[in-house]
Amino acid sequence: MHRPALRLLPLCLAIACAAHARGAHAQQAAPATWELCPDAQTLPMFRPLSNAVSPADGTLLPTDVNGESIDISQRDTTVLSGNVELLRGDQWLGTDQLTYLHESERFHTDGPVKYQDDGLRFTADRAEGDQKADLMRLQNVRYQFNQNLGNGTAESLTLVGKTGTMQAGTYSTCPPGQRQWEFTASRIDVDQENAVGTARNATLRLGGVPVLWLPYVRFPTDDRRRTGLLAPTLGRDDRNGFEYEQPVYLNLAPNYDATLRPRWLSKRGLMLGGEFRYLTPGSIGVLDVNWLPDDDVTGRDRGLASFQHRTSLGPQWYASANLNHVSDDRYFEDFGDSLATSSVPLLASDAGFYGRGLGWTASLSAQSWQIANPIVIPGTEPYRRLPAAQAAWARPFAPWFELGATAEAVRFQHETLDGGERVDIKPFVRLPFGGAAWFLTPEIAWRYTAYSLEDSLVPPGGDASPSRSVPVMSLDAGAFLERDFQWSERSLLQTLEPRLYYLRVPYRDQDDLPLFDTQPLTFGWPGLFRDNRFSGADRQGDADQVTLALTSRILDAADGRELVSGSIGRIHYFDAPRVTVPGAPPLADNGSAWVAEANIALSSRWSLGLAQQWDPDTERTVLSAVRSQWRFGNGGLVNGAYRYRADLLEQTDVSFALPINQNWRLMGRWNYSLRDNQTLEALAGFEWKSCCVAVRLLGRQYIREFGGDRTTGIYLELELNGLGGLGRNTARLLDDAILDYSR
Repeated sequence: MHRPALRLLPLCLAIACAAHARGAHAQQAAPATWELCPDAQTLPMFRPLSNAVSPADGTLLPTDVNGESIDISQRDTTVLSGNVELLRGDQWLGTDQLTYLHESERFHTDGPVKYQDDGLRFTADRAEGDQKADLMRLQNVRYQFNQNLGNGTAESLTLVGKTGTMQAGTYSTCPPGQRQWEFTASRIDVDQENAVGTARNATLRLGGVPVLWLPYVRFPTDDRRRTGLLAPTLGRDDRNGFEYEQPVYLNLAPNYDATLRPRWLSKRGLMLGGEFRYLTPGSIGVLDVNWLPDDDVTGRDRGLASFQHRTSLGPQWYASANLNHVSDDRYFEDFGDSLATSSVPLLASDAGFYGRGLGWTASLSAQSWQIANPIVIPGTEPYRRLPAAQAAWARPFAPWFELGATAEAVRFQHETLDGGERVDIKPFVRLPFGGAAWFLTPEIAWRYTAYSLEDSLVPPGGDASPSRSVPVMSLDAGAFLERDFQWSERSLLQTLEPRLYYLRVPYRDQDDLPLFDTQPLTFGWPGLFRDNRFSGADRQGDADQVTLALTSRILDAADGRELVSGSIGRIHYFDAPRVTVPGAPPLADNGSAWVAEANIALSSRWSLGLAQQWDPDTERTVLSAVRSQWRFGNGGLVNGAYRYRADLLEQTDVSFALPINQNWRLMGRWNYSLRDNQTLEALAGFEWKSCCVAVRLLGRQYIREFGGDRTTGIYLELELNGLGGLGRNTARLLDDAILDYSR
């Protein structure tokens, strides 16, 4: 008897494939569970999932046929009856009766059909097929994916080779009895070979109400990149009005693509945006452009362009570029979506060649700046570095002996100020002595800096080629002590880590040297152990000082997790520092402020961090910061912070994500300036989430620039699990506003 080599269904339920591919990311992020929709009414598993070889790996596998009885009384007909099963690899098909006609190679079932493989299961009232024509027809299909929540129905499904046609098909990730959203189409055709589907008369329903109708739409049926529409973005704020952005993805080639982003702003007009990405065996890059012709508010063209590129030049060298240009200094103020982005003062561009090897680094680069905020006075922007060459080298010649050097040569240019050239060289000798519980590292360096200055930078009667030469000597020493102890039947380890850092730099009069790129560094814990209190090479701070610091930690002996840590330290001046820059606050005669830090994390759900700087000379607090985080329940999160810096800022910041129950969650943030008595940013909203739909509504008010106008925005996002999202991408907004929101 000719054995029926039935071709089992190759997973081409058309609309299911389309939605499964389109919503792959969302389905991976969401657990495959209907716990928020308890009355799932889903198809049960017909049999345990198999670990057998899939058809993609074994298309020539034999088909095993089983049944309670077999009728071969007719010459060209075989009838299998009673719990008929066909099994090939991971594919299983079950029915009550299967009839196979040998001459025509046709088959049909009498009674319902069940099918399951590792990715899908379905039922149908009837199945019939033609092996010669590679044809199968199914009636009244109901299907369910195994690894995600996708499910649906079809009046009929016809499979011919690698193409399929579904009549009256539906798809949703909601359970069959609770269709909060559903996608339907009168007809869907799928070409498996090209992984492309076509739907006709397609409708998206929310809660049974049609919200989107498309007479004709093409879609991918796998995760390959294809040209098409991406999810739109909607929003509203006071400055730009209603906003709608419709991205269009262009799959130009396997190694480069583009995304067009037309964005309509009701108060300003149509902004055209686009991104072009490319990837070659040795290079990667992105070009991003936004252009608003004839802004309805300002009456002029507005835009922003950026270009990032990186090319490998070998195992140790590469070239990179980060080029940016903005049309005017109020662009970020008008189109930024937070205080941080709308208050960008300067826009940097740089490009260069960079190398790194064992014990060395080198670069040749150029850098320029553009004013991006009206608070920056023209002429005060940093000097352009055209070009800058840098190199660093260090090599140990023995475990206790190391030689090294750093060098830099820069040409400084400016639109309104005279510039010059600077060479800075710093060779050093380091002797790193130490053991398991101690270290002692003396170091001596010689810093030489020379200039070639343009006319206006040369003081009357001064030198156009001044130089500075100064030795830099330091001694860094410390110890690591530890002890074991028990607390509440818990094995703990405590460390005691004293550290001493002595620095000696003789005074050199540097008042006649220019200030190209030098500013005082912000003082904090790292500043206790620096050999220069200034950035750049235009100033080398004089020093005859010693830092005494102490750190102690308590660790869990079982896993090494840090539970408590505390540090305190201060610089003592033997001679008061004299080198300074215009506008810098004067330093105390006898020492720096006390610096203290502490961190407490007794559990994985609660943490507390403290930082304090206290100046004994003025007997006042210079800096104070407190931050805390508490996690609770399933996704509950509360952050609190206080920040104070003398004569600069005093702020509080509270944010939270509060689950009310399985479906509802509240989110919010309040960032308040105590110094200015005003709210910097306030955000409040809610999320309602079921097993297949999520709705987020946020209201937000924030200051676009320091001392500037407030902006109020409303953001609505509708997320359909397995299909995509509509509206503003609130996840990025919440990640920026609420610390560790997505963790």
